[in-house]
Amino acid sequence: MNYFKKSSLLFWTLWLLAVAAIIYIASQISFIFHPIFILFSTLFIPILSAGFLFYLLNPLVKLMQKMRIKRPYAIVLMMILFIGGMISFIIKIAPALMEQLTELVINIPVLIENIEIHAEDLKLLPGLTNINVDETLTRLNLSLDTISKTILSSFTTSISSIISTITSVAIALITVPIILFYMFHDGEKFKPAVAAIFPKNFQKHVFELLPQINDVISSYISGKGLASIVVAILMYFGFLMVGIPYTLLLAIINGATNLIPYIGPFIGAAPAFIIGLTISPGTAFFVALVVFIVQQVDANFLTPKFVGKSLAIHPLTIIFILLVAGKMFGIVGIIFGVPAFAVIKTIIVYIKDTRTAAKEIKKPR
Repeated sequence: MNYFKKSSLLFWTLWLLAVAAIIYIASQISFIFHPIFILFSTLFIPILSAGFLFYLLNPLVKLMQKMRIKRPYAIVLMMILFIGGMISFIIKIAPALMEQLTELVINIPVLIENIEIHAEDLKLLPGLTNINVDETLTRLNLSLDTISKTILSSFTTSISSIISTITSVAIALITVPIILFYMFHDGEKFKPAVAAIFPKNFQKHVFELLPQINDVISSYISGKGLASIVVAILMYFGFLMVGIPYTLLLAIINGATNLIPYIGPFIGAAPAFIIGLTISPGTAFFVALVVFIVQQVDANFLTPKFVGKSLAIHPLTIIFILLVAGKMFGIVGIIFGVPAFAVIKTIIVYIKDTRTAAKEIKKPR
């Protein structure tokens, strides 16, 4: 046993083999875990959404406390503001979004025709003289046609699927505020509850580690969330100034994709740029200019202010995480892959530092 502990390579090899064996056995008897999986999948989205909102809104509660409002009253006031905002979104913003999305899907053939009309103008732009515009337009036509068919098919799914989706959304709208309230109200009980799961000799480490994990998650989600909201607002007014249609839809797309590091802004800018091309190359240029200016504001002011450099993850590592997490978990993995990796990194660094400190204490002096 001592030999295993001294040989770190052998120890970790056996540990990984044991984990792989457990995963394999679990996959062979997956039917046993099916009810648990159904329960987990049902609760996952509401809990994840409530957790995201908790970190997004927690700075507001702290701000109220700094204004000498007691925490219970601050939580109640925050919940009133949140529920009021949610109702306003459902009544005012959601219908406008659906109207713009429906109009966009219906007008896709017209938009493609407009791009084809301006195709000759595109050839005159610097850097595009050697590009086969006709071939590019054909590919764009196919891509937009595929997207429109996908969206239209989602509108024409079976009634049972629509009812199921509406039911899931309704349940989430009811459960998320309740879970969110208890996260704020009983948040202080979380650390003792988690620590109680572990043996007493590990509880000290749990109490030391949880605040570090909380800081990492908070700095990323609340910081990136606030920055993305500001980005969406700036994009909205920028697109209004340029004069492109679907400003609300495009601004929200840009704000949402801004949550994805590095590649998110490019994904969000693409629809707005294409819509700009349907009007004129000049409009597309000004759309790109708006996106560039807003992203510079985000990179140089918003993200450093709200997020900081607490994650300390190399850009290449982040891109790798996005690729792997996106492949495994879809959009949820893309959004939450980076903070999840940061949490794992925090745990590993803590274990390493703790073991190093323990070895230093044991050294003879």
